[in-house]
Amino acid sequence: MRRREFISLVSGAAVSWPLAARAQQPRRRPLIGWLGGSSRAIATRNLNAFLQGLQDHGYVEGQNIDIVYRWADGDQARQPALAKELASLSPDVIVTANNPGNVAARQATTTIPIVGALVAEPLTLGLAESYNRPGRNVTGVLVTVDSLPGKQTELLLQLAPGARSIAVLANPESPSNQIAVRNIGTEVAGSSVKLVPIEARTPNDIERAFDELKRTRVDGLLVLSDAMFFTEVERILALAHAARLPAIHGFREHVERGGLMSYGVNIPQNFRRAAYFVDRILKGSRAGDLPIELPTKLELVINLKTAKALGLEVPSKLLFTADEVIE
Repeated sequence: MRRREFISLVSGAAVSWPLAARAQQPRRRPLIGWLGGSSRAIATRNLNAFLQGLQDHGYVEGQNIDIVYRWADGDQARQPALAKELASLSPDVIVTANNPGNVAARQATTTIPIVGALVAEPLTLGLAESYNRPGRNVTGVLVTVDSLPGKQTELLLQLAPGARSIAVLANPESPSNQIAVRNIGTEVAGSSVKLVPIEARTPNDIERAFDELKRTRVDGLLVLSDAMFFTEVERILALAHAARLPAIHGFREHVERGGLMSYGVNIPQNFRRAAYFVDRILKGSRAGDLPIELPTKLELVINLKTAKALGLEVPSKLLFTADEVIE
């Protein structure tokens, strides 16, 4: 072989070997950013439901997909900074675990797809242009429906048929809570039942709110669905029991921990469904093209042990229609 031909051959190999090596390097596994409003311990059931949903679509954390977690530990004011941290890692998709997280993630990025497991008022908050075609980078599953607060009020009045006034514990920082209070006002308008809105913006406001309940002497309490109320469940239940108030909650987890009754979305099912959106996005779909879905299931859960402790007789109609009765 001539010297010039040999040098040419070696030079060509030197160029092609690195290219071949790069081509053979494994592609980075898809990365999911998880933005949690509570702690990992509190969110275990929901996280497990999401991981199960991923497995349903063929993904296993640490094998063919990676997840990086950020937890607000119940302090929703931390979520904007946590969302920015996640966005800086350039994940393929961000999954949010409550509505403040949806807003924080959208503020942090308008390009990375965002899947909300618990979406509320996406049009009002500017997260989407429509439900059928969100148009932006946020999609997911709704955590409430328009008729939910009215149905919760109806169920509470069935449990306390002689009630003359009911209180609604709401977070005024939540647009969905504000709308719910208005819907409940419409529900009781024209009846003999007086509506008493009670506000709590932070955990420190909760005891003050219950002090106000004592002064107004209400006959029942509706605790609206809110990330802060979910985190502060133990405090809310203790105060409701101390006041001997029949209460209905938006989360079944409150009833499992000793609350009286809940009617609302099956939260773990929402998280499991969120994995479907992640799968579609990883396969090339745009978040803005994936319709925001209604929750998969609404369920009524009643705790008979708590009812007995409060001296309440639960109507047989409620027991018959309940999805679960805890004894």
